[in-house]
Order: sequence, then C-alpha cells, then structure tokens
Amino acid sequence: MRPQKGLSLIELLIVIAVVGILASIAYPGYSDQVRKTARTEIVGLLFTSAQQLERHYSRAGQYSDSETQVTLLASGTAHYRLQAVRDKESFTLLARRLPGGLMMADPCGDYVLDQTGVRGNPESVGDAGSGCWGS
Repeated sequence: MRPQKGLSLIELLIVIAVVGILASIAYPGYSDQVRKTARTEIVGLLFTSAQQLERHYSRAGQYSDSETQVTLLASGTAHYRLQAVRDKESFTLLARRLPGGLMMADPCGDYVLDQTGVRGNPESVGDAGSGCWGS
C-alpha cells in the first residue's frame, strides 16, 4: 500500500462540520459583543455632543447657531447617525440606527438625549430600555 497524501473526503467533511458547529456557537456571542460596543460608543458620543452644546450655550447664550451647527457635532458612528434639533433654549440629540446594519435588530432601538439630561429609547422592545444607557 502507498502512504496516503492529503485528506480523504470524509475527513474533509468532518472538519467542515466541526468548523460550522463552532461558528454557529461563536457568532451570536460575537454579535452581542459588537452590539454592546456600538451602544457604549453612541452613548458616549451623545454625552460628548451634549457637553459641547452646553459649552456653546455658556459662550453664546443659546444652543442654536448656524455657523457652528455643522462643525460642533459629530455625524455619528459606524452603526448610528447623529441628528441634533436645536433652538435658542433647548436641544434634542437623536441617534438613529443605520438601515440594514447590525443594530437594526437591537432591542434598544434609537437613542434620544435632551438639554435637561432626559434620555430615552423611544423604540426599545419590552424592558430593554433600562439597560441601554449602560447604567
């Protein structure tokens, strides 16, 4: 008999099955960690943006200012788009999930923060809104 070179078809199928099983176990945990990281990132960006708006208010006496409105705030993250609604005495920051992204299935939904520090998740599913802000 000649010595065997390489893998047989059965051995290859067994390796593919084992890799598939490991991937099916690991991927959901990986996706959950990516979601937690994306939530932490957008919450930090919302608080940073709110602080920048408060600094602007202490200097200018109002939250709105057409010249600095574009440069004052970040546009968002890889998973969320940040929008700001500003007038003289108030602001509302809204972080919307990007369509088709990983966060579309996230139970926290979108994020809202206003000038009084009130934060929320208007589209959160069930009781998910309580843990979305990392507190």
